[in-house]
Amino acid sequence: MIRNESEYQKTLTRQAEEKKRLEEHRARLEGMGLNEDELKRALDPLRSFHLQLEEEVQSYERLKRGDLGELSNLHGLGSMLIALRIARGFTQRELARRLEVHESQVSRDERNEYHGITVDRASRVLDAMGVELRSFFEEPVLPEASGGEGAESRVVNT
Repeated sequence: MIRNESEYQKTLTRQAEEKKRLEEHRARLEGMGLNEDELKRALDPLRSFHLQLEEEVQSYERLKRGDLGELSNLHGLGSMLIALRIARGFTQRELARRLEVHESQVSRDERNEYHGITVDRASRVLDAMGVELRSFFEEPVLPEASGGEGAESRVVNT
């Protein structure tokens, strides 16, 4: 996952280098007289890496546009906190300043995708970014409401 503008720029450079390398390798292999199946087998690992870089770039660009996706049952909360920082346009340094911690703490937290973060700490990070998280329960919450006559789906805001 690309976490900042510097990594984004490096990935763009690497992506361009890998594309050139792939084209040069293909030309060499074609010069050796390989058929299409042989070319495919030889080039697939390089294509795979190039596609991975492309996917990371597109993902970062989506985050910069604010396209964060959804969070379900708090799965992926750490990744979502990183995505929010990127979407809000904060650097790790700026978030650290707002949290009143050292930048290395934010960097370490993000590298570990906030593994084991407490609800209180997640709330502090959200507050520091000026973001409010709202959650609600979908589906019937009460067991007797899950089936039978007259059962209704309820939404409970938290």
